[in-house]
Amino acid sequence: QVQLVESGGGLVQAGGSLRLSCAASGRTFSSFHMGWFRQAPGKEREFVAANSRSGSNINYADSVKGRFTISRDNAKNTVYLQMNSLKPEDTAVYYCADSGSLWYLGRTKEYDYWGHWGQGTQVTVSS
Repeated sequence: QVQLVESGGGLVQAGGSLRLSCAASGRTFSSFHMGWFRQAPGKEREFVAANSRSGSNINYADSVKGRFTISRDNAKNTVYLQMNSLKPEDTAVYYCADSGSLWYLGRTKEYDYWGHWGQGTQVTVSS
């Protein structure tokens, strides 16, 4: 059974940093691309970042470029999202997801490109 478990969320002041983790189990982690999405209250879930199975291909939403960094440790079956210079508009529930499809950079922003999802972790940025 595939499981994705996010952790690392919390409350932080604007300008601060957080690192989210997503631990995967139940299948071969290195065979899957990994992504992060977020959903703010009253808004649709939106793409944040994606990392190919090898880690060599990465995609970011324009809103987080230069501030967020996605990385993965295939030995630990974990993907990370380092978030710096946080803004109040980054407040959301953050979800990780996996995809066993071929890597299509343009499709990584699409919800149905991704297969399994975690339960989410809350990030709140105060002004």
